[in-house]
Amino acid sequence: MLALVNRVAFELFGLPIYWYAIIIVSGVIIAMWLSTREAVRVGLKADDVTDFMLIGLPVSIIGGRLYYVLFDLEPYLKDPIQIFNTRSGGLAIYGALIAGGIWLYFFCRRNFISPVTFLDIAAPSVLLAQGIGRWGNFMNHEAHGAEVSRSFLESLHLPKFIIDNMNIDGAYRQPTFLYESVWNVLGFIVLIVLRKKKGLLKEGEVFLGYLIWYGFGRFFIEGMRTDSLYLFGPIRVSQVLSAVLFFGAIIVLVWRRKKTKVKDYNRSYGENEYVI
Repeated sequence: MLALVNRVAFELFGLPIYWYAIIIVSGVIIAMWLSTREAVRVGLKADDVTDFMLIGLPVSIIGGRLYYVLFDLEPYLKDPIQIFNTRSGGLAIYGALIAGGIWLYFFCRRNFISPVTFLDIAAPSVLLAQGIGRWGNFMNHEAHGAEVSRSFLESLHLPKFIIDNMNIDGAYRQPTFLYESVWNVLGFIVLIVLRKKKGLLKEGEVFLGYLIWYGFGRFFIEGMRTDSLYLFGPIRVSQVLSAVLFFGAIIVLVWRRKKTKVKDYNRSYGENEYVI
């Protein structure tokens, strides 16, 4: 049998440090850096992003874990202590986004910041972080799809290390982690390009674009996975939520354009373009 990529990157004082954690943290740091630059460009302080993340990051981790446990409850009822064992994965991005969004609302109210502006600033960077984070799933041998042949994976022109690592439990698997990673990175690029065009987007539409892009891709990719969380029966919870976000964001976008006067995203921030 082919050897899978080792989940452990190295040991520190006898404690294994997993690639999953390194990759997730790297995505968060990059997202913070990019969001900070955009925050300064639109008139906020760099510290606003840092201050938000001081509580927002742990809140999001807790939300992601609780969401995962809630929709896969049975094994944790048998061994409740495993609820706290996040070292092997088991974080749901939708749970993290929901919890982080709740904290964002209270943070913005306390600091007299428009939540819509903050969401626009963060959305592309969060999408990039999600794309990076999927490689943590790759290292953990999770977020994969159904069985396929090696020749199928080779036909995708994937590097050998990816093909070899998709041999899980004695069978090759669809690299759905990769599909979503590529989709998210492409979405990041699209949002950045659109955000730079003055007069194109209104306030809040960068964030709505994030919901539309991610919801659309996640709906179809989730349907290919074999390790989904289920709402009931064959109904995958992430597909339901993705569809709600996708259609809901489109409805809100159209309604705001027709019924309300919304300021341009780049309405008064000078000529200093954000370059990425």
